[in-house]
Amino acid sequence: MTTVLALMPFEDLEVDSAVRVDRDGHRLAVIRIGNEVFVLGDQCSHADYSLSEGEVDPDERTIECWKHGSSFHVEDGTPDSLPATQPVPVYDATIVDGIVTVTISEEAQ
Repeated sequence: MTTVLALMPFEDLEVDSAVRVDRDGHRLAVIRIGNEVFVLGDQCSHADYSLSEGEVDPDERTIECWKHGSSFHVEDGTPDSLPATQPVPVYDATIVDGIVTVTISEEAQ
């Protein structure tokens, strides 16, 4: 089973930035790079810190945890720097009628 959640208007996202959205018990980092949108679990895999508070690097297509500096690729959630060694969850994000939506599979719930 999958759940589709409407998160926010795409136009409300600043280019090359991230925001935290909490929906139905899911803590999500909504990331905009150019005209693309990505959704990751909003918790660093190293420690319980919000990824959406970190810096987005549009060239590397990563988001950096503000606390310890680990960066995660927005497309697959894999870290490319220590201290994080485990990926963060990645969700299918789309824009439907100007609204960012995310699909969360049963396994991710």
